[in-house]
Amino acid sequence: MTGGTRTTPAVGITTAALTSVALLSQTAQAAPAQPAKPSLEEVQKKVDTLYRQAEVATQKYNAAQERTTGKKKQVDHLLDDIAQRTEKMNTAREELGRFAAAQYRTGGVSDTATMFLAENPEDYFAQDQLMSRLTSRQKKAVDDYQVQQRETAKKRTEAQESLKQLTTSQTELKTSKQTVQSKLADARKLLSELTAEEKARLAAIERQKQEAARKKAAELAAKQKAEEEAKRKAEEAARQEEGSGTGSGTTDPGTGSGSDSGSTDTSYATKAAKALAFAKAQEGKPYVWGATGPDSYDCSGLTGAAWKAAGVTLPRTTWDQVEFGTTVPLSDIQPGDLVFFYDDISHVGIYKGDGIMIHAPKPGAYVREESIYYDGTASIHSVVRPA
Repeated sequence: MTGGTRTTPAVGITTAALTSVALLSQTAQAAPAQPAKPSLEEVQKKVDTLYRQAEVATQKYNAAQERTTGKKKQVDHLLDDIAQRTEKMNTAREELGRFAAAQYRTGGVSDTATMFLAENPEDYFAQDQLMSRLTSRQKKAVDDYQVQQRETAKKRTEAQESLKQLTTSQTELKTSKQTVQSKLADARKLLSELTAEEKARLAAIERQKQEAARKKAAELAAKQKAEEEAKRKAEEAARQEEGSGTGSGTTDPGTGSGSDSGSTDTSYATKAAKALAFAKAQEGKPYVWGATGPDSYDCSGLTGAAWKAAGVTLPRTTWDQVEFGTTVPLSDIQPGDLVFFYDDISHVGIYKGDGIMIHAPKPGAYVREESIYYDGTASIHSVVRPA
């Protein structure tokens, strides 16, 4: 106040300051901005990635399960062996006891009898003066006891090590199982959050993807047929040219050096037909990770069961199956060949022909026929002929 008059500027500054404080307070109390909802394409990519990760974890589970089964059999075998050896060792010790008892009856407990009853007769056995007192039968009894004692101790050590390895395999099995379940749960959660419209759009995208894969398969089939026709014509021309020469030079195309190759091809074709017939009979059965049939399969479980029906035993995992047999170029692929996918080799199918395979695709799907290009050209890792 100056001379009884109110100074307006002071009031104006105070009002502006209060207004600023109010605005700042409202801003501070405002709800934080919500993150943008992922696009449908992002959701699909994330779901596909989770399924891939689940397949990798499934193969780890399969490998751990195989190791666990093998180690359990080994431990059971060692424990049976130890039981048998312990029984033999006790029998040998009873024999020593009978010798000691006989010595006691004939004149008290001698050094020899003490040796028989000792926890470790070997210490006494090494003494020359006792050696001379033992009969050949007694020496054999001591030898038998010592052999069984050493072998039993050795087998017990092996059993302890195998039990440690079994525990490690069981831990890996549990971890892989939890990883698979976690990845699948995350994928299901993402899909469950989609609206009905988004699910319909996602299905349409999948249909477009499958149609593109079918076209690519048809291109491969057409190319292979053209190459086979060109090869057939070339072979026919060669036979005609050979037949136009001296009659003695004409040979049956099935009896030359190529007959071995033809026989091999026929043998493979026969086995492949059996494997494919089995795989086709499984169509419609659900994918279940870790399953090898007969009611459900994972990808390598199906290929393993199919080729087993043809008399060929494949390893359990995709990582081992890809090493089994002969790798061939995609251009030379034949029915029955195994097609492996992705850089991590986490998926496999069995080739039917015309660019189509039979496989157990992923959780929530069923064994079905599908283009080998179902996930794009770049997804194919290699082709292996298993027999």
